[in-house]
Amino acid sequence: MPRLIIRNTSPEDVDALIGLQRSVYPSIAAWTEARVLHQLEVFPQGQVVACYGDRVVGCASSLVIRWDEWSTDHTWREITANGSFDNHDPEGRTLYGAEVFVDPRLRGQRVGHRLYEARRALCRRMNLRRIIACGRLPGYHRYEAAMPVETYAKKVVWGDLTDPVLGFQLKEGFSYCGVIEQYLPEDSESCGHASVIVWLNPRYDPSRPTLAFEPGERI
Repeated sequence: MPRLIIRNTSPEDVDALIGLQRSVYPSIAAWTEARVLHQLEVFPQGQVVACYGDRVVGCASSLVIRWDEWSTDHTWREITANGSFDNHDPEGRTLYGAEVFVDPRLRGQRVGHRLYEARRALCRRMNLRRIIACGRLPGYHRYEAAMPVETYAKKVVWGDLTDPVLGFQLKEGFSYCGVIEQYLPEDSESCGHASVIVWLNPRYDPSRPTLAFEPGERI
């Protein structure tokens, strides 16, 4: 198998990304070509893909925000401006993880780890304070009748239950901060809910400005 490559997303990747997203989330509407191309216009450095040769096998999308404006309950559509990333704020100090998905046939092959590494590298390079994301809780639908979603998430953190997404994020060094209910209502496996997670940049220097990329510069 060719070596796994992590690179910035290009317009030529769009069709493959949409097809992969449909296979990962068959019950959730996939992005449109126009939406992905707009994300690349707004913040190209924050959009990355994982590739084996010419085959796209994973994706991570992000934008920069002022977290104080969003720290109360919000939805995915609100914080990402319905996936357009028009809320991207170069003056912000938080890298917000809007999406990550990996080819289901390659789970366990550390593709997700490499995508998270790319996000951490971007956070350090830009001198951002942290990465925040709201992650799916796809195991929760099996326990919805037995416990509130926050109890479920806490039991995953404590090691009493397993969840493929939150468990992975904890192993990647993220800290669990709570739950946002009805973050993505169409996510039936998570019953619409999501966990809030954070990774603090140990190299963050508040005396330095956030890095401004030159036009066309990539990570």
